[in-house]
Amino acid sequence: MSRILYVQYTNPAGYPPLEHSSRLLADMGWQVLFAGTGALGAATLRFPPHDRIAVRQIAYSRSGWRQKLHYARFVLWVFALALRWRPRWIYASDHLACPVALLLSYLPGQHVIYHEHDSPTAGTDDGLFQQMVLAARRHLARRAALCVLPNQQRAERFAQETGRSQTVLCVWNCPSQREVTGQQSDAPAEDLWVLYHGSIVPARLPFTVLDALKQLPANVKLRVIGYETLGHQGYVRKLQQRADQLDIKERIEFVGSVPQRADLLTLARQCDVGLALMPKQSADLNERTMTGASNKPFDYLACGLALLVSDLPDWRQVFVQPGYALACESDEPESIARALRWFLDHPSEMREMGQQGHKKIETEWNYETQFAKVKQQLCD
Repeated sequence: MSRILYVQYTNPAGYPPLEHSSRLLADMGWQVLFAGTGALGAATLRFPPHDRIAVRQIAYSRSGWRQKLHYARFVLWVFALALRWRPRWIYASDHLACPVALLLSYLPGQHVIYHEHDSPTAGTDDGLFQQMVLAARRHLARRAALCVLPNQQRAERFAQETGRSQTVLCVWNCPSQREVTGQQSDAPAEDLWVLYHGSIVPARLPFTVLDALKQLPANVKLRVIGYETLGHQGYVRKLQQRADQLDIKERIEFVGSVPQRADLLTLARQCDVGLALMPKQSADLNERTMTGASNKPFDYLACGLALLVSDLPDWRQVFVQPGYALACESDEPESIARALRWFLDHPSEMREMGQQGHKKIETEWNYETQFAKVKQQLCD
């Protein structure tokens, strides 16, 4: 019986692709073990139970010298866990997992896949610790049986940064086929429910969304599902204060973090339009290369929602031109309001956009299709 150990220095349930790939393997008879930590904001997220999937986590630690000790403990813990459990494959899924995955790659019979969901950003920490992690990332990239990234631009940059000569696969962060349902939105016809889900940060849910809501009729409402991140604690309170100032707080529903994806998608199916906004300019590589990497648009389409995306070339090409989305200027309330008003005034066309996107998820933009090349490598 094949065994695979997933390693990540965070809460693994914060990454839906890890849930999808692990279940695909577990359904084939593999034994799956996750070794992770807690996470600020995303601590309540959990994988659904599965007989062949186990999750072990050590507690979250805040930044500072204690976190350095915490990280050293994590590396030793994962290394000892792998020695005892003897997996066939190590599946490292963030750059902070690279040092221990690199160590494990030298053990006899161990094979490593490195799947980088979020690329490390330059300038965050120029100290010895970050240099060590990035050095381990470069070495692991060249030793790994396979390297996977969720965006083609990121994959090309990763190959350049690490010197990996072999192919780097691009696997989009799509939902699983089991999450795709034929049920369309059942929101009341007189209301237009706009949905945002994910990490609640200014770049993805700016104040301009609330300012746009103020310009629209009272039957346009916003549902926010997600959690704050370490760098933006208190942002939900700021959004609530802004809504209060605009006298629209009764039209905004802050759900908080939903532990299970199945429950999240149930709430999504009650809405009409999904927000997937990105800033037009950003110094963050991840924010500039989010097509394919962002779960949001694919999750929305799996639930039959139309999309509202930022007016960026790659987002237009992937989502607007095929007819699944409208585009807007995310920093202009009038542009957001104009797009939402179109959805309000054209309900049939809006439903058709969601239905066409839903079909695309069923046939191509699903994790079974996206992950097929990786699964083939694992099973060879």
